[in-house]
Amino acid sequence: MTKDPKAKGSTSPKYRQVQISSLDKSRRGKHHDLMQGILRELQTLKAGAALVIPLEDIGDIGLANLRSAVHRASTGAGIKIQTLANDKNFYVWAADETHKQ
Repeated sequence: MTKDPKAKGSTSPKYRQVQISSLDKSRRGKHHDLMQGILRELQTLKAGAALVIPLEDIGDIGLANLRSAVHRASTGAGIKIQTLANDKNFYVWAADETHKQ
């Protein structure tokens, strides 16, 4: 008679184990390529300039999700940003530490 793995006191593990250090901890969401493109362009911005991202060009991403994804990606890259949006465009720029809103 074999032991039921769900039974109390069972010693055989149900799931495989791995070392945490071997895990890829980066996030690759469904809008990864868009976020990487925005981050690349942010790094080339001149002081006082903002990227203009037309909302009609971002597809099925809502404004709240876009803003959240951009902030998450920039935080991960160590870039402090600020954002603004209107009916047609989403603006993002590198935050100037001396001129906070």
